[in-house]
Amino acid sequence: MATVTAQSAGSKITGEVVGRRPFGVLMRMDGVPDAIAPAEITRMPLGVELPALGALASGEVYWHDDRNHQVRVRLDEWQGADA
Repeated sequence: MATVTAQSAGSKITGEVVGRRPFGVLMRMDGVPDAIAPAEITRMPLGVELPALGALASGEVYWHDDRNHQVRVRLDEWQGADA
């Protein structure tokens, strides 16, 4: 799938938050309307909340899987923050 190839590790993405889950948020990636990227909570900084539904969020792809056509994103506002 071209989505995963185009969004390899290190790629920057932006998208609308379309879901909030215990593990993080789901983003609809700009320019790829049929793709949803999970932005997972691996270390949530103190005092930071998950983005609201409908909010635009940006981040960096830190993992992708060509076999399952999946990407995972670390949100920009969490980069370098202490948990």
